[in-house]
This record gives sequence, C-alpha cells and structure tokens, in this order.
Amino acid sequence: MDCVPSYLVETYLTRGQAGERSALERRARSAAEELTQEGTRVHLERSIYIPEDEICFFVFDAPLAREAALAAQRAGLDPVRVVEAIASDMEER
Repeated sequence: MDCVPSYLVETYLTRGQAGERSALERRARSAAEELTQEGTRVHLERSIYIPEDEICFFVFDAPLAREAALAAQRAGLDPVRVVEAIASDMEER
C-alpha cells in the first residue's frame, strides 16, 4: 500500500500465550481484509513479539489510526494503544 501510514498496535501477550501469536496474526489479517472489502484499505504488515516485556506489536498499514484500531478490535487483539510508526529510509534501499 503506497503512501499509507503504518501504525503499531500494542498488545499484551504473556509468554504462556506466545504460541497463540500465529492465530492472532491470522485473525488480524482477516479483520484487515474485511475492512478492505468494506471500502477501508487496511493491511497487516507483520507482528513483532518482545517476550521479555510480554508485548506484541501488530503493524498495520491504514489511512488513519482509528482504522488500525478497528482492525485490531475486530481481531480480538485488545489493543493497549495505537501509534503511528515511521520506517527508516534503509528499508527502501
């Protein structure tokens, strides 16, 4: 998705729940696809799990933070917060 902002959706994921990450990703991807079919372009880019802090970030490309939050809520991710993320230019090289 060109020129669409990225948002980090922060969620709490205990070490005991870490095995559920793949299922959470599938649900997040499905929720993003549903929103896209409804006319709001949302795409799950990836997830990042930090076991030491028991935090999992889901990176969504979406026009606005509220659309990323809606995808997370539909997926049952229980987001703690949603913030815009800006990638470095190194990813484009």
